[in-house]
Amino acid sequence: MENFKMDSTLSFGGYNWRVLDIQDNVALLITEDIIEQRAYHDAYKDITWADCSLRKYLNGEFYDKFSEADKSRIMPVLNKNLDNQWYGSKGGVDTKDSIFLLSIEEVCKYFGDSRSKLYNRGKNQRYWFERKDENNNKRIAGFEGETWGSWWWLRSPGRVSVKAVYIHGDGNIGIQGNNILKGNISDGKCTGGVRPALWLKL
Repeated sequence: MENFKMDSTLSFGGYNWRVLDIQDNVALLITEDIIEQRAYHDAYKDITWADCSLRKYLNGEFYDKFSEADKSRIMPVLNKNLDNQWYGSKGGVDTKDSIFLLSIEEVCKYFGDSRSKLYNRGKNQRYWFERKDENNNKRIAGFEGETWGSWWWLRSPGRVSVKAVYIHGDGNIGIQGNNILKGNISDGKCTGGVRPALWLKL
């Protein structure tokens, strides 16, 4: 059995994971790195986490890559999907997920503790969470061995329902969101990074 400690890393199912939380003999894990790049949804239309193609992929094709023994340790969880705190866009219904993306609330809680800035928002927070947040660097993740950060999706809704919130390459939270189909339209091709999360039975 692995030696589980908060903020430690471990190997499971062929990926390296970081321990974000431990509760009642179950640990919340997120992949240490961005493991692939995908669109949040496969069409440009109003969508929430409950119905997006990325959720379907993570709980279907991606989940099915795990062995039966590994699957027996992955604990389904009921996720709350809150509305965007700045713009009021709808987060959608609660979802039961085996594999999922983190929410704004979870990244503010588990990557250092930035919850005070989330619940007591500054007047200049319109596009970014907090550029000077001391925990930004803890949210930086690379893709395919790169030494700089790439951006990665959260499951929370962006400014409108064709956008989803993301973590910028510098670790800041893009509260207005990126385009669900093409990510950052200005680059014309980039889709967001994926860092799956799950609850693992110890």
